[in-house]
Amino acid sequence: MAGLDEAIALANDSAYGLGAGLFASDLDSALRFATEVDCGSIQVNSSPLWRADPMPYGGLKSSGIGKENGRVGIDEYTRLKVVWLDTE
Repeated sequence: MAGLDEAIALANDSAYGLGAGLFASDLDSALRFATEVDCGSIQVNSSPLWRADPMPYGGLKSSGIGKENGRVGIDEYTRLKVVWLDTE
């Protein structure tokens, strides 16, 4: 797994973390990479340039803060507050 370990280390060594793409035939390796790489999205067997509008979009590290699009994007701009009104 030296190749996978090196790929994970190289990806995590970057100051940026918007997205990553990984081509792999082994599902366990792909899932390990997806779990351990610190970025906002990962496409397996595809380019990180592709995304659908409802997919949350946003990066980590120096690639920005927060997410946009989809439910996650709405949550990003929503401040929830619980107000309990006891009328008894």
